[in-house]
Amino acid sequence: MNDQQNRHIDTLIERIPRLLDCKQDINDAYVLLKKAYSNNRKLLVCGNGGSASDSEHIVGELMKEFRLKRKVYVNQAEAMKAIDPEMGQILAENLQGALPAICLTGHSALTTAFMNDANADLIFAQQVNGYGKPNDVFLGISTSGNSKNVVYAAITAKSKGLSVIGLTGANESKLSSIADVCIKVPETETYKIQELHVPVYHCLCLMLEEYFFG
Repeated sequence: MNDQQNRHIDTLIERIPRLLDCKQDINDAYVLLKKAYSNNRKLLVCGNGGSASDSEHIVGELMKEFRLKRKVYVNQAEAMKAIDPEMGQILAENLQGALPAICLTGHSALTTAFMNDANADLIFAQQVNGYGKPNDVFLGISTSGNSKNVVYAAITAKSKGLSVIGLTGANESKLSSIADVCIKVPETETYKIQELHVPVYHCLCLMLEEYFFG
């Protein structure tokens, strides 16, 4: 990890010293994500309630500009302009580089159909089964670490050769026992855990953006 990536984690710890114990796990999660994106893989992410909102938030930071400008590559810009000069120019000027990530909490037609026809606890696992490919990354967010639908998805992910990252509270859990890396923030009450999750995943997004677009 270079000095810039280190600086993002150091800044996080300086702002929120209680996250010091999470430093190594944050770094390990970053390494898994960097490896996946370096090999043209993707992230699948999910959670419930506030963690569902966090899942969408993470995808938003990865799929468009966060802090840095992300112009599309020159060869893609030229290809779009060759197809249609006017519209290609607009695309070239406005499209942004993206780190592919899919939030599994949407897709209402699919999820409600699956909940109606099969087992509602498996709505995320079914999507991991469809989207997931070896060397992708699955990120499960659960304040308890024991949310059944998230754990089922994590098991499915590992069975398909995905790396699994957990983002939980302080307690040991089913998700922490399954995950390759689990970032357990030092709180046990739901809203306090969620308050610490945001700066953790912002740090990861900053580090990834710096590496791929800095």
